[in-house]
Amino acid sequence: MVLRFVQLKEQGGTRLLAAVNDAGLARRVEVADTLLALAQAALAAGATLAEAAQAHPLAAEIDIPAALAQGRVLAPIDHPDPAHLILTGTGLTHLGSAEGRDKMHKAAQAGEQLTDSMRMFLMGVEGGRPAAGAVGAQPEWFYKGDGSHVVGHGAPLTSPAFAQDGGEEPEIAGVYIIGPDGSPYRLGFCLANEFSDHVIERGNYLWLAHSKLRQAALGPELLTGELPADVRGASKILRGGQVVWEKPFLSGEANMSHTIANLEHHHFKYDLFRKPGDIHVHFFGTATLSFSEGFQTQVGDVFEIGAAPFLYPVSNPLAQAPKGIGDKPVTVRSL
Repeated sequence: MVLRFVQLKEQGGTRLLAAVNDAGLARRVEVADTLLALAQAALAAGATLAEAAQAHPLAAEIDIPAALAQGRVLAPIDHPDPAHLILTGTGLTHLGSAEGRDKMHKAAQAGEQLTDSMRMFLMGVEGGRPAAGAVGAQPEWFYKGDGSHVVGHGAPLTSPAFAQDGGEEPEIAGVYIIGPDGSPYRLGFCLANEFSDHVIERGNYLWLAHSKLRQAALGPELLTGELPADVRGASKILRGGQVVWEKPFLSGEANMSHTIANLEHHHFKYDLFRKPGDIHVHFFGTATLSFSEGFQTQVGDVFEIGAAPFLYPVSNPLAQAPKGIGDKPVTVRSL
């Protein structure tokens, strides 16, 4: 059974798609050269991605680690029209440490004044795991951008010149396509760095929307099937080739206050997000940030995020764009 898909490019720019098994054996998919094309073929045939990929025998073996080293591995999903790939996410979805949860509940029980963020978190703890057929509590939700904000492994995560911070958020993202009848289909999951401006966010929680309008990195592979309940990984920051910050991170429903199904419902309940042919990448949140521990990133730092069952980590250097239109007042002219 095919469990993973990796998008690559040849030296001349030709695209190809690899199917990868648990042991890391990768072979070229003959029926499609992109994940989007394979998803469209699967929808047309009423098949799974794995079934569609194996409609013809898989071809030549591909050395994925070598392709990663050569910079030939792309993000696991893209769209020829970036406006039809929508990046969104949910926050306050992960439980964090038991000690932190205990303190939150004690504060709630004592009737102390809670921030809106804490109230949102407690709503998820209490109502984010509804019974089958029921609708749970709404999560925090944000818009992050379109397909132009997606970068793959090895590509820089570039902050705007006016940004006040560029920080990592190690997460799992779900990847979806909307079928011809408007139904959402999950293609699978990938590792992600939901890159954000935490200084802006800290200034005022109503600036969260501004802080999220940044690029995001997606890990090399798309994992098909269900996400394991307990995902354990590590988030690292390297400077000059040396690890200067590192911490484990947890994801998967065993470590979340919301079920993935509940997060998916509250995104796709909107007609706006069920337009046939569109691709959605939805970030499920995290409980691990270097910023929350006082670490200050610098241009040139390298973020590295890895977690089983994903075979390949996602690694990206931090960059900052030169001054441009957003660094001085934008003049709007009448026509």
